[in-house]
Amino acid sequence: MGLTTAMYTSLSGLTANSQAIQVTGDNISNVNTIGYKSSRADFQSQMTQVLRQSTGPTGELGGTNPSLVGFGVAFGSIAKNFSGGSVQTTGVNTEMAIEGEGFFILDFAGSQRFSRAGNFLLDRDNNLVNPNGGLIQGFGVDNGFNVIDGTLQTLNVPIGTSTLAEATENVRFGGNLNSGGPITTQGSVTTSDAFFSDPALTVPATAGDALTSLFNASGQMFSLGDIITVQDATKGSAKLPAHTFEVGPAVTGTADTAGTTLQDFLTFLEGVLGIDTSVAGGIAMNAGQMTITGNGGTVNDLEVAAGNIRVNAGGATPSLPFNFTKTQSADGESVRTTFFGFDSLGTEIQIDVAVVLEQKTNAGTTWRFYAQSEADSDLSRVLGNGTMSFDQNGRIISVNNPQITIDRNNTGALTPQQIRLGFDGPGPITALADTQSTLNAVSQDGSPIGVLENFNIGEDGTIIGIYSNGLIRTQGRLALARFANPAGLSAAGANLFTVSANSGSPQILTPQVGGAGRVIGGALELSNVELSQEFINLITASTGFTASSRVLTTSEEMIQELLATVR
Repeated sequence: MGLTTAMYTSLSGLTANSQAIQVTGDNISNVNTIGYKSSRADFQSQMTQVLRQSTGPTGELGGTNPSLVGFGVAFGSIAKNFSGGSVQTTGVNTEMAIEGEGFFILDFAGSQRFSRAGNFLLDRDNNLVNPNGGLIQGFGVDNGFNVIDGTLQTLNVPIGTSTLAEATENVRFGGNLNSGGPITTQGSVTTSDAFFSDPALTVPATAGDALTSLFNASGQMFSLGDIITVQDATKGSAKLPAHTFEVGPAVTGTADTAGTTLQDFLTFLEGVLGIDTSVAGGIAMNAGQMTITGNGGTVNDLEVAAGNIRVNAGGATPSLPFNFTKTQSADGESVRTTFFGFDSLGTEIQIDVAVVLEQKTNAGTTWRFYAQSEADSDLSRVLGNGTMSFDQNGRIISVNNPQITIDRNNTGALTPQQIRLGFDGPGPITALADTQSTLNAVSQDGSPIGVLENFNIGEDGTIIGIYSNGLIRTQGRLALARFANPAGLSAAGANLFTVSANSGSPQILTPQVGGAGRVIGGALELSNVELSQEFINLITASTGFTASSRVLTTSEEMIQELLATVR
């Protein structure tokens, strides 16, 4: 009986050690498999026969130990080692590694799988996938590029197809305003020769008169359909763009606008000359003379001469309806700068900002800023104005009305567009005495159209898109799954796992939350197989196999010897 038992135990040893060799061989063969987790074969003894029970000590005799005979070994279990493998940098932006306990979540036609292998790529539709086509899951973004947590979806990174422009909303200025300069006391004043509302030149013209009923020494000044062109006028030595006005109830050609009364034309002229009538100035009629009063500050000084307003009457030689005389120049310390913003479609918008010294008191200085732009769709250059107050040390105290509005009607862009002029941001403007004032836009938001060119993955799984126009916008965020018992997961091949009855349900987390671990972009987690340890395990299992086979051989020889004795 003992010999046959020995043979059985030897056979169990052969079986168990051969299975251990299989596990070790599997580990060794996957030493270069991305994200592979090694396994270990655990043995356990089989049942034991008690030949003699143990006895306790008595007064006359000492205690005895039990006599036990084992019936061999059994293959107990395969333990999975989910410790992290070493991380290798690849520089490929679609690849990533997890440093922690999380798993990537993949969708295969509605079936969820989990993996530690981050060798991902983009498919034809710019979906992030694994080599077997599994769709990588995460959280998407809304129209404002804010991550929408809670709902898993396929991560898509539209390289080369996603375009983006952004409207300018904030501009920050820097520089120094010369508080030692003179305050503004007046704007420029330019008057025209008198004209009248009757052919006899006896009734001075008023703003309410029809344009076709105006006369000067040369006769009737305007006829229906005439095109009045305003060109080459200057403001603080800067030439103003040309604009046209048609005499009549509506535009019939290419003119910018039309009107029938002198007031219509005066309003048009105020707009194209950029006179901000909410502060001071404007164009009025006085005893038949047109009086053009500009805003204060030398940079707002207007130069309007006879040749700057021309009338084209159906292809004839243009006439000059007005003669002008400048009677007063604008004064006051002032400075002007120009910056280029963008509307919501990425169209460039040029905006001029002028700052004028308006007041000096014992409390400090007050400056007024004017914002103007030709991109304003209502023909008026005026966008708004406000004031800045500085203390006795030239430090800015407050800004009034920093928000300006630009109309973008009939451009397809968002209208009206609001832009905040940041005079009080980091590195603010000062108002110290100097030889001259300086002003410049030091930073701003907004950008022209750009194409998504590249992306990278943050440690929190956020996919950061980089556009050709310099914008950086979130494209989504990777989600990770964590299990109460990851060793209980079922292997599904191709570096994938599925949920089992003993793994627990997946807890969906954001990277760096709840022990899921951080994500390392442009890297891969290698196999955690320790090759030197696997060789030791292989030798141990092989030795055990050989020893068990030796026991089997010896038992067989003894049986043969026993049979020979009987014969």
